[in-house]
Amino acid sequence: MTYREVLDHRSIAVSTSESPDMPGLGLEAEHLRDAMTEIARHALALGAKLVYGGDLRTGGFSNLLFELAARYRRDTSNPRKLGVTNYLAWPVHIQKSAEQLEHDAADLEGTAELRLLTINGENIGLKERHNLETCKPTEAEWATGLAAMRHKMLAETQARIILGGRVDKFKGDMPGIAEEALYSLQAKQPLYVMGGFGGCARDVAEAIGVLEPNVVREWPGRDKFNPFKGKKLNNGLSVEENRVLASTPHVDQAIVLILRGLTKAKLGSQGGMTA
Repeated sequence: MTYREVLDHRSIAVSTSESPDMPGLGLEAEHLRDAMTEIARHALALGAKLVYGGDLRTGGFSNLLFELAARYRRDTSNPRKLGVTNYLAWPVHIQKSAEQLEHDAADLEGTAELRLLTINGENIGLKERHNLETCKPTEAEWATGLAAMRHKMLAETQARIILGGRVDKFKGDMPGIAEEALYSLQAKQPLYVMGGFGGCARDVAEAIGVLEPNVVREWPGRDKFNPFKGKKLNNGLSVEENRVLASTPHVDQAIVLILRGLTKAKLGSQGGMTA
């Protein structure tokens, strides 16, 4: 079975944000962006749709994915196929005007899709959004809205890749990448942990026993990974391959492993983790 046969029409969630460990690893912020670019480029070229929960900030990862999707659209024989879906959680989009959201959606028409969600994770159209006034969400609304978005993304994707990720100054009950990884593990969704850039992804790899920690970095919710420690990930990779994926800073090596795992994993099934 070829990579294209496996990934065509599949939705792959990508979780990433800035990693606090990059300087200590001798890496720059551009290394993380380059890694994201290569992952996205390979996935789009093989027919997958990328799913991301971004906030549309200038210079953020959402815009990087939109640029790649636009490039893919120019090169593909099926220009009507959208390569990226960006979910906007309620506490993210409720701070923006409906007019600005319409402008953003119009700019992305034919390239990427914006999905607005209610605080409970239900779809809301731009016309409906006009009936809501902008406001500043409370901490409780951030936690509820982000968790709902992440459950929605989980239900509509077949696998998840995580890399980097901050572990402080986050909104919600726990670091975003950790929460998304936790939901994937709980649902037995194939999870690919690229920990070579440090950050939350590295912490997750340590928390589930893929890597041995040097110093345990505590953050809210880390203990929720304890039930998965020592388990074998059902992501199509062996224990050793997952260890390499979780530790290598070499993007080409990581991509080979992820693609290998995706061809062997049962995407969309409920095959889970075994002892």
